[in-house]
Parts: sequence; C-alpha cells; structure tokens
Amino acid sequence: MTQTAAADDEELLRRFAGGEAHAFEQLYRRHELKVFRYLLRNLQNRALAEDALQETWFAVARDAARYQPRGARFTTWLFTIAHHRMIDALRAARATVEWDTAEEGSSRVVDVRDGTAVAEPYAATVATEQLGALLRALATLPEEQRQAFLLQQEAELSVEEIASVCGCAFEAAKSRLRYARSRLRELLQDWL
Repeated sequence: MTQTAAADDEELLRRFAGGEAHAFEQLYRRHELKVFRYLLRNLQNRALAEDALQETWFAVARDAARYQPRGARFTTWLFTIAHHRMIDALRAARATVEWDTAEEGSSRVVDVRDGTAVAEPYAATVATEQLGALLRALATLPEEQRQAFLLQQEAELSVEEIASVCGCAFEAAKSRLRYARSRLRELLQDWL
C-alpha cells in the first residue's frame, strides 16, 4: 500500500470519527474483501468468518475516535482488530472446522493476476484445481505460519506489521513467513 493510500485511509477514519458516515463506507469497501479472506482462510468456516468480519468493523466504528495514526498504519490497526476477533472466534468454536469450499466450487473462476473471469473451460478447471491445492496446502500449515502468510498476502502487511499484529518479535514473524513459504512450495510441487 502506498503512503498516499495509507494517509487516505487515516483521513477517511478521521472524517468518520467526525461524523461523516460516507467515509466509513469508503473504508469498508476498500478493505472488506481482504479482511474477509484473511478471516475465512484462518477460520476455515464462512459463518465464523462473516461474524468475525462484522465484529471487526463494529470495533473499527466504535474505536475510530481513539485511533492514533502515528502508532500504526490503518491497515495494521485494522488487521490487528481482525486478528483478535479471529482468535476469539477460534476460542469460542473449539472445534475442528472444514474449509468452506464455496469459493472453490463457484461457477465463476477468476484469474488472480488481473481479476478477469476465465472463460475457457480447461483454464477454469486448472484454476479451480490450483485454488483447491493452495487451500489444502494452507490448511496444513501450523496456525501461526498460516496467519503470518495470510497477513502478508491478503493484507499486504510488512514483516514488522505482521509482528505487531501477531504480538511477536520481528525475527519470529520473519521465520513464520519463511517456514510457511517453504512448506507451501513443497506441498504445491507435490500436488500440482
């Protein structure tokens, strides 16, 4: 995320805290999908992810006036809130959950490089198989590695920001990412 986009997020949150509801809507539209994907891929259950997403945005709205931009970028603050809601949901569920395959089985397959729909049936099948392999590989990662990887990929957070969100040292976050990438590479080579 660019400096300008981060400053824009902070300005939108400030405007919302001042009573401008439209500013919140803009923030929500800008970050909703990234936060939802992060929650869904960690919780592995659509209903839990939707609840955690709603609770995350309630917390953003409730705490908007207390946000201090000098402490952390808006996205770091947002994903810290989402991370805490995800941990709360995991504690509450205390049960093994299955991957929600609604995305995987959807009738519309999207090319992740440019967001366009894949029209060719063979290409759509290959893309669906690759997505399925990636989701299965992510599910095998230890929770801390999966969280770090998804924070980097979904939220586009730096290692420093990941460490802040997860409440761990920089080197621990860096190691979690390295192990996650290594394990994913290994698994995907075997599965694809």
